[in-house]
Amino acid sequence: MENQPSSEPSWIAGVEPPSDVRRLDMTAIYEMECREQPECLVRLLRAYREDRSILNELETVHQMSLSPLPVLFVGMGASYCSSVTGSSFLQSRGRSSFAVDAGEWLHYSDAACDQAAISFLLTTSGESAELVQLCKSPSFKRMALLCNNEKSTCWSLAGTRFPILAGPEYGNATKTYTNATAACIVIASHLLGRPWKKDAEQVVQTYPSSLNHAFDIRNQLADFCHGAANIELIGRGPAYGAAIMGALCIREMVGNRAAPHSGGGFRHGPLLDVNESHVAIIFALGRAAQLGVSLADDCIARGGRVILVCTEDRESSEKLLPVRLPPVPEPWESITSVVVPQGLTMAMIERSGPKLKPRFEYGEMKE
Repeated sequence: MENQPSSEPSWIAGVEPPSDVRRLDMTAIYEMECREQPECLVRLLRAYREDRSILNELETVHQMSLSPLPVLFVGMGASYCSSVTGSSFLQSRGRSSFAVDAGEWLHYSDAACDQAAISFLLTTSGESAELVQLCKSPSFKRMALLCNNEKSTCWSLAGTRFPILAGPEYGNATKTYTNATAACIVIASHLLGRPWKKDAEQVVQTYPSSLNHAFDIRNQLADFCHGAANIELIGRGPAYGAAIMGALCIREMVGNRAAPHSGGGFRHGPLLDVNESHVAIIFALGRAAQLGVSLADDCIARGGRVILVCTEDRESSEKLLPVRLPPVPEPWESITSVVVPQGLTMAMIERSGPKLKPRFEYGEMKE
C-alpha cells in the first residue's frame, strides 16, 4: 500500500499561528514583523553570547575553518543577502570568502565543494528544494546550517546547526533577514578571532531609533518616489546585501520593479540610463561612503532623483532626499540601512495595498 502524504499542516517555522494573528491582513502583519526586528535581534545576540550549545557550535566551525581554503556562504533570496554580508566581512579582514547562490551552486559547482574550508548554508524555512539537496549531498562534508525552522528537513540533516531565532514570519523577509545577517556577522567574527559584543551593543542601542525614523518619514519617502518608472537600490560591501534585500522587499510586497546593484556595477552601465523617471536609493555608508555620495551627484546631474542613506546631515532638494542614520561599526550597516526601503514599502502598501497575502504554511518547494 502506498504511503499517504501527511495531512498535518506545515506551519511556518514549525509553529501554529495564534488565531488573532491569522485574522490580520498583510499590511498589519508586515508592520508588526518590521517592528519586531529589534527585539528579535536582541534575542539572537543574547543566545549567541550565552547559549552553551551555540557556543560549542561556534568552536566547531572555528576548527573546521582553520584550513586556508575559502569560506562559503550559500543561500537564495533574503538568505543570499545575508550571505553577502558574511563573505564581505571576512574578505575585508583578509580571509578569502564568497557568497554563492544555492541554486547555481547545486547545479554547476558540485565538483568544487571540497575546495572550501567550510560552507555555511542559509535557509529560513529549512525546506527549500535546493538547500535540502545540498544538505543531502555527500560532497558537502564540511558544512554548517543557519536555519529558522528547527523542525525542518535541513535541520534534521545537518550535523552543525545555528538557529536564526526570528520566530514565525508570515510576510516577506524582515526579521529573518536581520537575524540571519547578525548570525553571519557573529560567526564570521568568531572565525576571525575578533570581538563582536561591543559593536553589537552599539547596534542594539541605535537600531530601534533608525527603524522608527524610517517609518516616521515613510510618506515623505513615498511622495519622493511618486511617478518613478524605476527604483534601483545601490550599495557596496555589506550594504550591497542590504540593497538586494531592499529591492526584494519592494518587489515582493508592492510589485514595483525595483532592482539592486553594486556601486561599481551601477556606475559602469545603468548610470547611463538615468533620467527624470529614475529614483536611486543609494546606501552611502561604511568605508566607501564617499563613492556613494559621488554617484548620487552624478545621478542628479542626469535628472534622476536620489534617496541618499548616509550618516551625515545633508541639505535636501527637489532631486535629493537625504536620510540620516546613526553610524554603526562595519559590517552592521547591512542591518540598519535596510529599514529605509522597509519604511518606503510600508507607505506603498498603505496606499495601494500589498501584492502578497499572509502565508501561514509552507507551500510546494520548487527549484
